[in-house]
Amino acid sequence: MRVLFIRLRLVGDVVFTTPAIGAVIARLPGAQITYLVERGAAPVVRHDPRLATVWEIDRPRGVRRLALDAALARRIRRARFDVVVDFHGGPRAGWFAWASGAPIRIGYTIAGRSWVYTTAVARSRALAARHSVENQWDLLSAWLPDLGPPDRERDRVVMHEDPEAAARIDARMTGAGLGTGATTTVIVHVSAGNPFRRWPQEHFAALIGAVSEADPTRRIILTSGPSEADAAGHVAEVARARLGPRAHQVVDFGETTLAELRALVARAQLFVGGDSGPLHVAATTDTPVVALFGPTLAARSAPWRPERLVTEAIEPGPLPCRPCEQRHCVPGDFRCLTGTGPDLAVEAVERALRRARATH
Repeated sequence: MRVLFIRLRLVGDVVFTTPAIGAVIARLPGAQITYLVERGAAPVVRHDPRLATVWEIDRPRGVRRLALDAALARRIRRARFDVVVDFHGGPRAGWFAWASGAPIRIGYTIAGRSWVYTTAVARSRALAARHSVENQWDLLSAWLPDLGPPDRERDRVVMHEDPEAAARIDARMTGAGLGTGATTTVIVHVSAGNPFRRWPQEHFAALIGAVSEADPTRRIILTSGPSEADAAGHVAEVARARLGPRAHQVVDFGETTLAELRALVARAQLFVGGDSGPLHVAATTDTPVVALFGPTLAARSAPWRPERLVTEAIEPGPLPCRPCEQRHCVPGDFRCLTGTGPDLAVEAVERALRRARATH
């Protein structure tokens, strides 16, 4: 059986589909799954041995995009897939699903586009407190009705390590004197592609300073995405100024690829970051995680991982404007982010490190 999974755009959403790969293989061991993904999120599935192949596509604009999509639609049609599961639901993904001509095409019920699927699954537009993995699992259940609900232990999110990226990280850590066993390595990711999910830089600097001051054996590694390299540098500068003679405890790795970040987190003792793709990449490891939430709900977007793994979620508490669509800040002050101070994060970090030590 030839199966096509489609999930375009965001890294975290691609991570949330990876439990579905294992579920299909477990039920249909002979299934050959092709994953269609945009290039920016492709590292999540690129090295997954359960997949027959990964098709990585760009997202150009204008006439070039029309030509690319037309050629890709023909390629999809020629592949003669038996089943297509569209985890995305956008116009572009829906077009690819319809163009496949597959006898079974599954996607969400969306006004004006449901006709492209042979089976359309209802999805509430409300930002309800139900995890995204469970929402996407509904599509599989429509195809495999006795599948049962997803299990956090059995149906984990997965991102396999890239050996070349891991070698680069090992070299960088060795060069910086990290990962020797004499230090506790804490990764702090200061980036988020969405401005509605960016914790204030001064909060990050205060958190790093306090966590470093609490234990001289700790090393804080700052990482960032391409849009936040300058922010990470500023945070490192402020934190080092606070630490004075212990400024060496803060190491700025700058921009890392997703594959490098995954390898780095797997070698650390803790990851701290906001609700963005890197947080969910971190969740594919066994490393303890502290997640910072603003306009989104932890119940919907928290790391999907076994209960036995240390995971702390920090939320701003009930606000009349939360959760929101992240298109306009109604109060205008991003209070869901600014109101969650560094003290709460410091407490969560110390709690996570204590829990981790207790389990070893």
